[in-house]
Amino acid sequence: MMTNLMTLPSRYQSRYQLQTLTVTAADGTSLPVPVIGQGTPVLMLHAYGMDAREFLPFILALTGKYTFYLPHLRGFGAAKDIMMEQFDFVRQYADDTNAVIEQICEWRQIETLPVAAISMGAQVMWAYFERFGASRVSRYLNIDQNLAIHNQDDWQGGLFGTRQQEVFDIFQEVIDLTLPYADSNSFTHLPFALKRHATDVERLFSLLSVNRTRSKAFIQTMTHKNDHTLALYDHSIWHQKMRCLQAYLVLPYDFRGAIDRVTIPVVNLIGGRSKLYDPKWQQKITQMLPNATEVILPRSGHAIPLDEPIGFYRVLKEFLQNR
Repeated sequence: MMTNLMTLPSRYQSRYQLQTLTVTAADGTSLPVPVIGQGTPVLMLHAYGMDAREFLPFILALTGKYTFYLPHLRGFGAAKDIMMEQFDFVRQYADDTNAVIEQICEWRQIETLPVAAISMGAQVMWAYFERFGASRVSRYLNIDQNLAIHNQDDWQGGLFGTRQQEVFDIFQEVIDLTLPYADSNSFTHLPFALKRHATDVERLFSLLSVNRTRSKAFIQTMTHKNDHTLALYDHSIWHQKMRCLQAYLVLPYDFRGAIDRVTIPVVNLIGGRSKLYDPKWQQKITQMLPNATEVILPRSGHAIPLDEPIGFYRVLKEFLQNR
């Protein structure tokens, strides 16, 4: 039986109640940061296209010991209407993350806090480490993310591995098709064929992110839109998704230079069947870091919380317990 939050005793209401605080970024922008829980502060950064509140099923059971800060990155979730000031969105997000971490430390009167980040959020953390160091982070959970996006002569662990050029060509095509509508505020008003193509590419990306049959079925169900539904579909974050894809294709995004600055304990959580980042190349990160351990979930793809929710919860819990 479901229980209404308002019928819970007051000590549980505050624990389970999600509040949204604001943090002022370096450029003066007010960033929304949902907060939940009572206890040791923890920062979690979400993935591309994700709403930070999607972490809630994995953290509610931990809110008696930890306070989770779940910032929405510009263009996504509760920050979907906050425009990017820079084309280099990863650098923008790293600057924003620095503002959030500094504010949390000031609010809570602490020197450091643990950080867990997945996919794009984890890439942002590598950019953060490169720009600001790790003095404010007590330990770090890196969730299925490599250090460099593009394959190079000395690094073949980039996004999509051996399929990188094939998938990047697909991304480039949809970007080229949507560029004439870059100033359009409404996805609904785009040509129908373009909307169908853009959502098909999004589905492809999502399906490449998972391995389990049930996860693929879930994505197919959640992303399917018949002609009538698609005609009226208000895709509020499509602009930001296109901007991110553009930057991925053009900018080098190689953060191997951050390695020397990360001497804190790191747990490298790897999807054993990740199609976005080759697990063997992710293991090289563990080897490169001076104080790192790794956990491999052998049946999981890149989207570990979706493919292996119980495994993800266990790893997160043990990470927070510093075990």
